[in-house]
Amino acid sequence: MSIGEILAVLRRRWYVMVPITLISLLAGAHLYRSVPVAYQSQSSVALLDSTAVAELAPAFGNPISNAGGSLVVTADVLIRTLSGTDAARDLQGIGVTDPYTVGFAANTSGPMLTLTVTGTDRANVLEETNKLTAFAGETLNALQAAAKVKPAYMVQTAPVVLPQTPVPQMKSRYQQVLGVIIVGTTAAFVLSFLTDSLLAAVRRRRAAAAAPARGRGRRKPWGRQLDATALLSCYLALAFFVPSNLTLPGMGGVGTPANVFALLCLFWYLAAWITGRIRPAPGTRLPRVVMCLLAFSVLASYLANAMRGSSHKEVLAADRGLIGLLVWVSLVVLVSAGIQDRERLDVLLRRAVVMGSVVAAIGFYDFFTATNIADSISIPGLQSSVAQITTLDRGSFTRPRSTTAQPLEFGGMLAIMLPFAVQQAFDPVRRHLRAWRRWGPVVLMGGALPLTVSRTSIIGALIVILVMVLRWKPERRWAAIGLLMGSVACFKVIIPGLIGTITALFASFLTNSDSSTQARTVKYSAIVPYLTERPLFGRGFGTFLPELFFFTDNQYMLTLAEMGLVGVLALLVLLFTGIHQGGAIRRLARTESDRELGQAFFASALVSLVIAATFDALSFPMFAGVFFLTIAAGGSYLGFIRRAAPEPATVESPCSSASQPPADRSRVPAL
Repeated sequence: MSIGEILAVLRRRWYVMVPITLISLLAGAHLYRSVPVAYQSQSSVALLDSTAVAELAPAFGNPISNAGGSLVVTADVLIRTLSGTDAARDLQGIGVTDPYTVGFAANTSGPMLTLTVTGTDRANVLEETNKLTAFAGETLNALQAAAKVKPAYMVQTAPVVLPQTPVPQMKSRYQQVLGVIIVGTTAAFVLSFLTDSLLAAVRRRRAAAAAPARGRGRRKPWGRQLDATALLSCYLALAFFVPSNLTLPGMGGVGTPANVFALLCLFWYLAAWITGRIRPAPGTRLPRVVMCLLAFSVLASYLANAMRGSSHKEVLAADRGLIGLLVWVSLVVLVSAGIQDRERLDVLLRRAVVMGSVVAAIGFYDFFTATNIADSISIPGLQSSVAQITTLDRGSFTRPRSTTAQPLEFGGMLAIMLPFAVQQAFDPVRRHLRAWRRWGPVVLMGGALPLTVSRTSIIGALIVILVMVLRWKPERRWAAIGLLMGSVACFKVIIPGLIGTITALFASFLTNSDSSTQARTVKYSAIVPYLTERPLFGRGFGTFLPELFFFTDNQYMLTLAEMGLVGVLALLVLLFTGIHQGGAIRRLARTESDRELGQAFFASALVSLVIAATFDALSFPMFAGVFFLTIAAGGSYLGFIRRAAPEPATVESPCSSASQPPADRSRVPAL
């Protein structure tokens, strides 16, 4: 469906689009006038050790210098006590009736707390903040008195930042107004196409024969036909070449230009589907069914977050989680239901590999120049969603991140794309191309993985090697093993110390002597209280914010906290669906090229399954987008393979279709 056709439908059904849009605008204006402005005040307090303890080394009488780990534990106990229902009831008794939050101060590792009160009366908010600050000190003293701590050894609270003058929170007000307008405009858009489709169906029933189409002459630029492959290619270009930390203001990590474009593409698909221009291809339903399961778990966790009285930051984070879900749904729908032709799906995967190899090449530049090229990219209207991104080092090496937000995202994205680069290099359809065009992406992606100096990247590369190489014929397998050994030797000579640093990483991991590994294992046990509190649906998708809680560095642990056991089950079903699709393609394929394609999907999904335990994968927009695109592409390919597979022989036709030759793909374009 072209842009001109979309505009024509909106012009014909203006009596649907215009009134509903005006109603949404009026509703937004009424909401802006009727919703009171919220004011917020904050104060900060620090925990200081007792005078008796501070007399000992290493403080020597200075309690401020003795803010060790024990006080952090004390601060955590105080936060949990103040966040409980008993404390809320006591605070209401002294006049603190507005919502309040208590948590560790941002960007600090010491025992410093931030107390926040939000309400609609500015003077009352300031008074309540003073009461909450005093109540925190009284609660700490009461906890220590109940434990029979001697007064000389009691930990004290010291105000660091006094209650601040309440400031208006206009951002949430604007977001509510904008949400009403967006919902109304979207409803008008969908209803316009639904009305046009229904009226067209009525006309077809009444007409005895379709009127002959008239020539339209030369097409205008906006009248060219768009298809899902073209739109998804634009999405990939935005995802790969615009740094994933650059987002639209107020949308957080989900507000990347690529995600916004994916949401617009979802509107295009809805318009084409409602008007009957697109019908999902047979046999491609599996990825969409699995996405329904994931969407159910996300929506259930969203309701769980709304019912537990969460903070304002958590509510906004849950809203951003819904936006991220819509982006993932858009990618799965566009790939699995929007692409009707096998050749166009081949083109999309080839473009993804080429763009991924460019991202890998930028990673080489970052590594050898000890810089991050993404830091120098500034786009008007976009801002960084990740504060203070700096160049990360490990050992004596700079860890590249290219256009991603973090080296882990860079390595994870390349690891799930590498199998397709290998498959395309061996594809007989591309045998006429020069060797550098076929093997260039493999060299760039595979070579960039060790440069990240990350266990995640090496684990992903090893899985790809084991899954892909072991299925090859002996002559190709031994040649690949020899080439890999030669590559390791080249890395050892060209980049001295890199192989040793990576080996030391795994050695420290196996002996549990690595600080990052120990930090991860400690966080695993810290997730347990949140899981036991809300075991089924969690606290809400996207609400386990590092500034409020801590980094998990494990997608499964993060999903447990945010979506509970139901969310982890949905995530595992999604991952194993990708593995199943790859195995089914390999089993049903009639050509060696298609069997290797199935093996590539199998390897990519298995890599995602394993490395999701090494970092919070779905929190990174580029990795998440590529992951869902490959899952959907596997389902689409499986549908094409099933339709091309020979039917089982019967008594009436013992040679029903076994003699049919496989589809000829020799004319598939290179890109």
